[in-house]
Amino acid sequence: MTRNEAARRLQRASGALATAATARMDERLPWFRELPADERAWVSLVAQTGIAAFVDWFGHEAPRPAVTVDVFDTAPRDLARAISLEQTVAMVRCTIELIEEHVPRIAGPESADEVLAAILTYSREVAFAAAEVYARAAEARGAWDARLEALVLDGLLKSEPDPSLPARAAALGWSADAGVIILVGSPPQEPVEDSLRRSAHHHRIDVLSGLHGRTLVVIAGAATGAPTSMRPLDHARIIRVLEPHFGPGPLVLAGPAIGLAEASAHAITARAAWQVAHAWPNAPRPVAAAELLPERAMAGEPGAREALVLETYRLLRDTDPVLIATAAVFLEQTGSLEGTARALFVHVNTVRHRLQRIEHLTGRSPTDPRDALALRLGLLWGRLEESPRL
Repeated sequence: MTRNEAARRLQRASGALATAATARMDERLPWFRELPADERAWVSLVAQTGIAAFVDWFGHEAPRPAVTVDVFDTAPRDLARAISLEQTVAMVRCTIELIEEHVPRIAGPESADEVLAAILTYSREVAFAAAEVYARAAEARGAWDARLEALVLDGLLKSEPDPSLPARAAALGWSADAGVIILVGSPPQEPVEDSLRRSAHHHRIDVLSGLHGRTLVVIAGAATGAPTSMRPLDHARIIRVLEPHFGPGPLVLAGPAIGLAEASAHAITARAAWQVAHAWPNAPRPVAAAELLPERAMAGEPGAREALVLETYRLLRDTDPVLIATAAVFLEQTGSLEGTARALFVHVNTVRHRLQRIEHLTGRSPTDPRDALALRLGLLWGRLEESPRL
């Protein structure tokens, strides 16, 4: 029997082979049975097209044309999202096994060996073609995800709220709903975004990251389904995982925030804080954005000066004006309890008690150099605001 005759016999049997291949997949592949009807129909069409393409390829005289990804063009590209490469290989294997079983009967004993050899060559090329389809889909999806993530990050760093951010982030796989933190620092010398994502994924951390100007901004939260030890979010653990992926220099921490809407305000604050963090050479890494409030206010950040006055001068004034006088004198006396007591005509223990109240109310201790700076600036700007204009 000639090859052309074997090809004709295979052509006549191609429809029955495609139907049998679909039945074989339905029998052996549990996930195939669970596919929606439309996706099963597309898979059946791909199998039928693949068998027909093999018959046409086999009938060509040598050298035969190369096998291309046209075999998969009958199915919509979205099918690659529903069916993994591993599942595609399983379907190809089922189809090839079925053809191999029926070749002796269909093609005849004289052509069976030639057809079987051709099947081996063709199936290998189909496997490579399938890998090419999925590689292109992954590349396109990666490029789209990168653009979408850049849009989400840009939206988070804008002052105007964007109601579409949660939906866009969800499209990227973001599932964190509480305890979101923001890290802002310098980018590393070598690109490490892939390794950052791998580390985050390994530790069940959702991340949105990217370069914004000269800064690397990372929004992080515990992924849904993360271990109990990370719910609520273990900030220290998250920082340990992500900190090595930043470059040298200051690293600013902001949050936690509830959801992306609240995270937006924290991200704007963190980026502003990073821009002035170099003014505190001995700042810890990471340093909380709130700890840089004096530097932010001095640099003219909108709202930072107002926040500092509110947290110090106005709070003490509205609680007990004597606390303002005590703080002012204590700071002018360079931290001397005795000097403050003499200037106020009170006992030293009274000064101690008032300083404790100041720390309790503001969260800042007048005896700590950094807190003393914030208190001094807050009192200074508060007095300027209340002074009469000439």
